Amino acid sequence: MQKLLDHAANEIGTVLFGKERQVRLALCCLISRGHLLLEDLPGMGKTTLSHALAKVLGLQYRRVQFTSDLLPGDILGASIFDRQTNQFKFLPGPIFTQVLLADEINRSTPKTQSALLEAMAEQQVTIDGETRVLPQPFFVIATQNPLTQAGTFALPESQLDRFLMRLSLGYPDPAAERRLLSGEDALKQLQEIQQCMTPEQLQKLQSAVDTVHASEQLLDYVQRLIAYTRTEPGFEFGLSPRGALALLRAAKAWALISGRGHVVPEDVQTVLPPVVEHRLHGAIDHRHTAGDHVGEGGALIDQLLRKVAVF
Repeated sequence: MQKLLDHAANEIGTVLFGKERQVRLALCCLISRGHLLLEDLPGMGKTTLSHALAKVLGLQYRRVQFTSDLLPGDILGASIFDRQTNQFKFLPGPIFTQVLLADEINRSTPKTQSALLEAMAEQQVTIDGETRVLPQPFFVIATQNPLTQAGTFALPESQLDRFLMRLSLGYPDPAAERRLLSGEDALKQLQEIQQCMTPEQLQKLQSAVDTVHASEQLLDYVQRLIAYTRTEPGFEFGLSPRGALALLRAAKAWALISGRGHVVPEDVQTVLPPVVEHRLHGAIDHRHTAGDHVGEGGALIDQLLRKVAVF
């Protein structure tokens, strides 16, 4: 299994230079049956990463460009009256796929953003009173620009909580940027990227995450982390049970990626920032500027790692 995941990570690395850690965390998110939020400035490779993930995993892929005039029906689909049969016929929207790229999700209105809630939580959508099951596996990979960018709508906490991880790619390192400047066309290479596993193999990996062992001492550590966010005055509110489960499941997936059948504290510490950062806010008295959530979240993560004992 580790070789399969290593092959997938290396293949994605041929189009996303110098971002091995982010690529492996993205794979960790997907084999955890989670949804992924990519937050960064435009032009950092967010769309390239999402498309490469779908190709490498052999999954159906659809992209929706979120704009302020996008409606929920544009994503979910709609029933159209067929004159020939005198009946309504349902035309499925782009959400009926295995990987949905919600590009620049925070440029759409909250009403459209919320159209994804049921799909992300329950792997199904209800349209015209009828529940329709989505293809399996089903992942939402959303990209968003920083809230300081013009024309953005902040995702509400209920929507953010549906994303297992939030990642930021950041600027490329000098060596990776030199490859880009030297003429290596990532978009062209994206068309040539090779599939490394089948959807069936992916689902087996997802099931294997459930078999990864977490000892009582490891669970004690996770509980201490969760309790710290709920009791310390520097946090506006603590992590929910859903957040705690997300942290443990991501740690199990990271252990699997690392070739182990059991979780160690380092696994928890590795996935802690992308799993927890977007779920935490500092208490009002501890905030410096409104909207400074990324720096604020990073400071809270550092506090967790420093103050909470492993054993």
